[in-house]
Amino acid sequence: MKYILITIFLLKFNLVTSQELIIGKEIVDPGIVFIFEGAIKDHVMPSGMHLKEKDTNIHIEARVNWDNKNIPEGTPTSGFVAYLHITSRITNQETGLSTFVDLTPHINLIDNYHYARNISLPGEKNELYKVEFNIMPPTNIELSFHRDWLNLYGDKLMSSQYFSYHDVNFEEIANAVRK
Repeated sequence: MKYILITIFLLKFNLVTSQELIIGKEIVDPGIVFIFEGAIKDHVMPSGMHLKEKDTNIHIEARVNWDNKNIPEGTPTSGFVAYLHITSRITNQETGLSTFVDLTPHINLIDNYHYARNISLPGEKNELYKVEFNIMPPTNIELSFHRDWLNLYGDKLMSSQYFSYHDVNFEEIANAVRK
């Protein structure tokens, strides 16, 4: 009986801690997968660089990994794509108020490496939001390219990208808590 209760607790814990709202999924050349999510707000360190969990509504995320197929030779399947510059603007579709954030690299035990930030929604939890993501490739100071990459893909990792999603409802995620 004790083991059954522990198993039930762990299953419930996993469901609560891994709950995320998929906002969108995109694949761009050369085989980079973007999964944009609204997740449950969380305690993030160092505290001087991030909003406190109690002062926010959600954790906005971009999971960015190499695809499982159609990727450059030598690329680790599903490996994290580093050095990107990702920003997000969350706009309340009713009032026009918005929040703008830079997503920074994070690591946790659920998603591993990802880009994210805790944010306060610019309105009520039950309102609809437009969510925009701008992605810029690394600069030539942050990432250098060998000849084999240059010959096949040129002097950049990827081109700049912009994605926009409408009618995003964060209410369930904003009301959820990590245990």
